[in-house]
Amino acid sequence: MSEPRKKLFLLDAMALIYRAHFAFSKNPRINSKGMNTGAALGFTNTLVEVLQKEKPTHIGVAFDSAAKTFRHDNFAAYKANRQAMPEDISLAIPYCKKIVEAFNIPVLILDGYEADDIIGTMAGKAEKAGFDVYMMTPDKDYCQLVTEHVFLYKPAFLGNAVEVWDVNKVLEKWEISNVSQVIDILGLQGDAVDNIPGIPGIGEKTAKALIQKYGSVENLIANSHELKGKQKENVENFADQGIMSKELATIHCDVPLEFSEEGLHCDAPNEEQLINLFNELEFRQLAQRVLGQPMAAAAASVATKTAKRKTSDSGQTSLFGATDTATEETIVEAAAPVVMRSFKNSMADYHLINTPELHESLVSYLEKQEEISFDTETTSIDAITASLVGMSFSYRPGEAYYIPVPPNDKEETLRIVSLYKNVLQNPAIQKVGQNIKYDIMVLKNYGVEVQGPLFDTMLAHYLLEPEMRHNMDVLSETYLNYTPIPITDLIGPKGKNQKNMSDLAPEDVKDYACEDADITLRLKLYFEPLLQERGLMKLFHEVETPLVQVLADVEREGITIDSDALADISTQLESEIITLEKRIFEIAGIQFNIGSPKQLGEILFDRLELHGKSKVKKTKTGQHATGEEILSKLAGEHEIVRLILDHRQLTKLKSTYVDALPQLVCSLDGRVHTSFNQAVTATGRLSSTNPNLQNIPVRTERGREIRKAFVPRDNKHLLISADYSQIELRIMADFSGDPTMKEAFKNGLDIHASTASKVFHVPLDQVDGEMRRKAKTINFGIIYGISAFGLAERLSIPRREAADIIEAYFQEFPAVKEYMDEAINKAREDEYVETLLGRRRYLRDINSRNQNIRGFAERNAINAPIQGTAADIIKIAMINIHEYLKQENLKTRMILQVHDELLFDTPKDEVEIVTPKIVELMTNALPLSVPMEVGLGVGDNWLEAH
Repeated sequence: MSEPRKKLFLLDAMALIYRAHFAFSKNPRINSKGMNTGAALGFTNTLVEVLQKEKPTHIGVAFDSAAKTFRHDNFAAYKANRQAMPEDISLAIPYCKKIVEAFNIPVLILDGYEADDIIGTMAGKAEKAGFDVYMMTPDKDYCQLVTEHVFLYKPAFLGNAVEVWDVNKVLEKWEISNVSQVIDILGLQGDAVDNIPGIPGIGEKTAKALIQKYGSVENLIANSHELKGKQKENVENFADQGIMSKELATIHCDVPLEFSEEGLHCDAPNEEQLINLFNELEFRQLAQRVLGQPMAAAAASVATKTAKRKTSDSGQTSLFGATDTATEETIVEAAAPVVMRSFKNSMADYHLINTPELHESLVSYLEKQEEISFDTETTSIDAITASLVGMSFSYRPGEAYYIPVPPNDKEETLRIVSLYKNVLQNPAIQKVGQNIKYDIMVLKNYGVEVQGPLFDTMLAHYLLEPEMRHNMDVLSETYLNYTPIPITDLIGPKGKNQKNMSDLAPEDVKDYACEDADITLRLKLYFEPLLQERGLMKLFHEVETPLVQVLADVEREGITIDSDALADISTQLESEIITLEKRIFEIAGIQFNIGSPKQLGEILFDRLELHGKSKVKKTKTGQHATGEEILSKLAGEHEIVRLILDHRQLTKLKSTYVDALPQLVCSLDGRVHTSFNQAVTATGRLSSTNPNLQNIPVRTERGREIRKAFVPRDNKHLLISADYSQIELRIMADFSGDPTMKEAFKNGLDIHASTASKVFHVPLDQVDGEMRRKAKTINFGIIYGISAFGLAERLSIPRREAADIIEAYFQEFPAVKEYMDEAINKAREDEYVETLLGRRRYLRDINSRNQNIRGFAERNAINAPIQGTAADIIKIAMINIHEYLKQENLKTRMILQVHDELLFDTPKDEVEIVTPKIVELMTNALPLSVPMEVGLGVGDNWLEAH
């Protein structure tokens, strides 16, 4: 019996790094130093995945060198069209090389050759040495190297599974009879990215057909007399170019690199190097996945081994004296100053408070403080239904106290909590917390109204770094170099066997709970000077922090829904969906799963042969793309496409809202309670989850029907809806100072008709509906930095016409163009933009050499200050209205915020009292040079009020 073949993985580093960079491009991973680590993180994740899942016996990673290759010597224009490498990739490459080296994996690189040549050479030599070789790359060009024992390994990407291509798979995918013909197809069709010219007029489909018939580029040229028309002319005129293109596309397998089986052996990583790299890049979760424990513990373990190794050799440490006088802890610190601290190697002083004497003593100390940090431990993340398990307090860094309560004995819990009620309600003591809104809401369940100035470390960090993550573990590791106790240490990993906090003894919870309060206090001390330094204190203390109490009350109040009305809508939708399905199947001539992109693509593009005006797009897996944008372009071509779009809309409405909302009614009060997130969107807008009530559609009739199901609490109340009219356009008018826009708003003109009059050069009374529609699109599009291409897409007009409209707009509103240019130029200097109140949006890609990435940042430079200011305005309005309702002791309650709209549940006898005041407070929230306008409606349901 023959021995099993050894398993060699050869990774194409550059292809994997590029792929990782663009995978994270819409959601960049920025660490505390401002570095975009997405490319390095994605590459490392891929490397770790192949090591853990495939368990190769041998491995190597090939990199391109910066030097020109032999292909440049043969064809000077090779890769000449390539865009400059994005800066983030340039920064990532050295780190990726270090990471590969830290895993004890050889870096394969040689001047004058590309990674594919190195991999091709190594693969051939390894196959002869008895290896199965897996070339790990998304690059299809490698298909030419596939043999019986050399495979193309396409890594998982964006939800697509790993694919391993053998000879049969390559022949099937390329529709050829011999693997070598991959090169012929590549030579004929060329490659725009690498500037390989190919033969004009021959694309992928034609190239495959020609090679199927003639077998090779050379044989095609030899038989060009059989071709016809322009194709014959091109093959004959560009024959030499076709031969050269085939040569450029050929991976050369004679790179002068030795194949070393021992050198490619997959060895254990250098943990010390990995820890230092992961620490520098702030790869916390990845570190735990690779090292099998939190970074702090892994670092301490490695440092201890290192220190012991040093002391055993010489009898003394590197920084201290003899071993017998040095403790293990000092050895760790001496040997590895980069070690992240944790509870196990800290000097924290944490106490359990569980006797009357201890309660009395702690309360007396807390009452003397100017600020205290506190946290709650509960049975659930839902603050409305959660039961308290305990509270922790800290007023001095490194010291904290845990007060357990019996979660199943509400009377005893109330008694213990009442001991701390005066402290928590003392308006003179600042309360510090991490996501403090949750703790405030939980304590409301026990009759405690937390008062006094607040400091939420999550919100502080949100203002400092809006696009980073803000959970306490990340903040602690990033800014305090301290890894908190994982919750899984207490309750176990996620799954059916995971415990609840209420299952644990107070002694087991004490350190975890105390640490939360302690770390939160330390973060407060770290962030406060930074807020001051960046001019964010006013925004923090006058907008974000007061809003916490407002949102706590809004969430606790909840909103009533008419479940019977939703049930009726569900029945109607089900009937309409069935009718649509019958008609779709009738047109298609076959039943299929409408929700399956694969089956839908086959029906539309293969069976019905719909193509529209543009080439049919495919996903990376080869399926037809059937996204909404693509189908919308085809909607005018065939009835079935319109029916499918209708089907999608109705099924989404039914599943996401109509059927889901009744399941989310709280059993305690019969109302739906959404959660508002203050620290999610980079613009400053609030978002809504569990359920998301901000995305209920209003532009379609069926979407509006759902709003009918949102009703007052009883027949003695009505709903009031108040929303800002064209708030972002008014802010643009203020920011730009454009006299025409300002005048239109001051005189109460229809801004879209006014714009149409200017852009299309007609009197105001001659503006028709189509002109106004186009003007409205450009008015809002300009705020988002719309291009001629984007405007043409939205209006379904030629790009030239769209470009003319934009040019006419800027001629009529030159101050708007000036504002946009100034916003971009200032952003290039500062790498951030600000709202009127100083809220920052960092744009670290604004100076990128990559046009697409830079363009995205430029659009944000225009839009973020406008959208962020709009967010600030409605937040101020919410704070002022909330305060007014409380001061006047009114029973009207704010129950929802949807971007520019506020919804109130109001007793009928208060409607006339509160409506003018709501309008006044919204209008004057943040005075601008342009008047704000607020639309207000009252009704028996949300739709009627809106």
